[in-house]
Amino acid sequence: MSNHIMNTYARLPVTFEKGDGATLQDSEGKMYLDAISGIAVTSLGHAHPFISEAICKQSQQLIHTSNLYHIKKQQMLADQLIELSGMEQVFFCNSGAEANEAAIKIAKKFGHQQGITNPTIVVMENSFHGRTMATLSATGNPKVHEGFQPLVGGFTRVPFDNVAAVEALSDNRDIVAILVEPIQGEGGVYVPQKGYLKALRKICDANNWLLMIDEIQTGMGRTGQWFAFQHENITPDVLTLAKALGNGVPIGACIANNKATDVLAPGNHGTTFGGNPLACAVGLAVIEVLKTHNYIPAIAKKGALLLNQFKSALTQQPGISSIRGQGYMIGIQLDRPCAELVKMALERGLLINVTRGDTVRLLPSFVMSQQQTDELVTKLSQLIIDFLSITD
Repeated sequence: MSNHIMNTYARLPVTFEKGDGATLQDSEGKMYLDAISGIAVTSLGHAHPFISEAICKQSQQLIHTSNLYHIKKQQMLADQLIELSGMEQVFFCNSGAEANEAAIKIAKKFGHQQGITNPTIVVMENSFHGRTMATLSATGNPKVHEGFQPLVGGFTRVPFDNVAAVEALSDNRDIVAILVEPIQGEGGVYVPQKGYLKALRKICDANNWLLMIDEIQTGMGRTGQWFAFQHENITPDVLTLAKALGNGVPIGACIANNKATDVLAPGNHGTTFGGNPLACAVGLAVIEVLKTHNYIPAIAKKGALLLNQFKSALTQQPGISSIRGQGYMIGIQLDRPCAELVKMALERGLLINVTRGDTVRLLPSFVMSQQQTDELVTKLSQLIIDFLSITD
């Protein structure tokens, strides 16, 4: 292992060299079932032939020119995202944090256009929006903040899934926007009550605030709709995407609608690599595969079945606090810290993630077969039962 990599990750003792669908192979030839998909990135699995072909073809034509010029594939991908979301304008970048940075800048400038000198964004406790200075300041996890104070100002925090707490801020004349995840992923796969986003939409409309929805993890089909906000038949003013949009190739998008359009002007924001021909060619390929194979309508049904399988296997097990999720986004919360489960699962050829210290997070790829799904339920359920028995 190299000593020249900054120590920013507690990396697991494995190096992967090949992937195929929902499986990975390490440098020793051992196979693993991947139930985390690079943290909701490789929704179409590893080495998808159509995606690989798109990368190869575009790399032989043109990779980069810069946003000083028109980029045809960027315009084509923007058209696709607007058609799918029902929104109006797209800014392309390279990651989810960058997409959220763009959203925050839109909100700030929108506020200044209204004559507000201290534009403030409502954010949620237990949220996660990224690790840049502005996005970690928006994030509702004190551990992320440690060592980076003073944080960026202009955020006020309320409990997630609490409409009354947001309504109570209506008299605050500095507030310009709400930034919210439709499901808190890093926060432990918390699904709000039905109607939460619709209620936030009404509050924003009544107060001339922007509703900004962070779908970095939920977007591109993971919850059983193209975007999670579509479950409530609303449209946000700002939508942020990344992760699954590129199936592993870095790309992010900040999409604006209604009063958020045309807020940013030339010179207000930019990116060197964002929306380059290669990344956009892959984004187009991802959308084509999702449409052609009709994956997304199946995810709601398959996710519900997977959730029920885990509930059947584990609900009666002492030590299980909650099993929750939507689509292919599932959290199994234990009544104790369980970070050790990640390494234990690795030893058994299974890739999972533990978030918040006590919640197993699963983000399977859409291409996982029924046999692999059954294997996931059997292996992980037994692993959790074994872990609970030795930690009692």
